[in-house]
Amino acid sequence: MAKEKEIEEKHKPEQPQETMPEFVSSIASVLVIGLFIITFCMQAFEIPTSSMVKTLLIGDHVFVDRVRLAPKSSFVDKLIPYRDPKRGDIVVFISPSEPGLFVVKRVVGVPGDRLHLANGKLYLNGKLQDEQYAIHSIGDYRPYRDDFPAVPPSREDQLAPEWQLTMPDHIVDGDIVVPPNKYFGMGDNRDVSYDSRYWGFIPRENVVGRPMFIYWSFQTPDDQYTKTDIPSRIGFFFHILTHFFNETRWSRMLRVVD
Repeated sequence: MAKEKEIEEKHKPEQPQETMPEFVSSIASVLVIGLFIITFCMQAFEIPTSSMVKTLLIGDHVFVDRVRLAPKSSFVDKLIPYRDPKRGDIVVFISPSEPGLFVVKRVVGVPGDRLHLANGKLYLNGKLQDEQYAIHSIGDYRPYRDDFPAVPPSREDQLAPEWQLTMPDHIVDGDIVVPPNKYFGMGDNRDVSYDSRYWGFIPRENVVGRPMFIYWSFQTPDDQYTKTDIPSRIGFFFHILTHFFNETRWSRMLRVVD
């Protein structure tokens, strides 16, 4: 019996070995698919400031869905559930005042909405909003910021020049009226958020996508995003390597963003 098994093993056809070109081809396929997903489907972003605390913390790394809120394409409209941003959506977009800068805020006004703030509280279409996600981390009072747009801006409010010129055109009976194809965005941390109150509406074409979940979160200094010189970047990289386990916020891993 053992002899028959040995003969059978000898005559068993050998499994074909993967050649080097085949190996390279398979790796290239994986890289192409990965590049396609990163470029067109989702993208990784890091939260640099505290404007979205407590929802998003400095050092949260999120994956952003680039498909759902993308401009509609007639070719695949029936395959992909495209939609426009809604009130309450957190969106990543290209800053209207600083082209090339990616920003994350919450949409609080969609086209046609009328809104204003009174003592830091948001009124939308005449109704006070119950914004459980919004916080006031400083608790001070700044007239333009907290009674927008009733109080004119002062020099220290640092409005984007174009917004300072065009904002009066969008005020009707004390409310800001959101025009077509534009959105009004604000940070959840209202006292420190540099948002639509300061640089105007978010154009529809500037919207990149919607954060899906936090894939990694690391304790990061408030001013780290301002340190762009090479020595600072290298220094923080080595800080991450040496403190990866004790300064990673493990409880935030894979948390859904909403």
